[in-house]
Amino acid sequence: MADDLRTRMEDKEKTDTVMRTMVVFSLAMITLPIFLYFVSKSFFFEAFLGMSSENSYFYAAFVAIGTVHLILGLFVYRAFTEDSEARRTPFKED
Repeated sequence: MADDLRTRMEDKEKTDTVMRTMVVFSLAMITLPIFLYFVSKSFFFEAFLGMSSENSYFYAAFVAIGTVHLILGLFVYRAFTEDSEARRTPFKED
């Protein structure tokens, strides 16, 4: 009975961790590319580099696309290493 309860608690913790990771990366996927697009367009390309509005759209899109690829890469890395982290932490046995 105690082993069954321990297994259920471990499964719930694992599910909570997976859902938390999914929510964090989903929010990052929605907000960061849009935010970095407008910030890089307005402040970096137009104000700092002095580009025209037509050219800054193009380069700001590359910043947003790069951000999406970076977030996806980090998510895949996190997904592959998540299981190995759980196996490395020993559980205390009483």
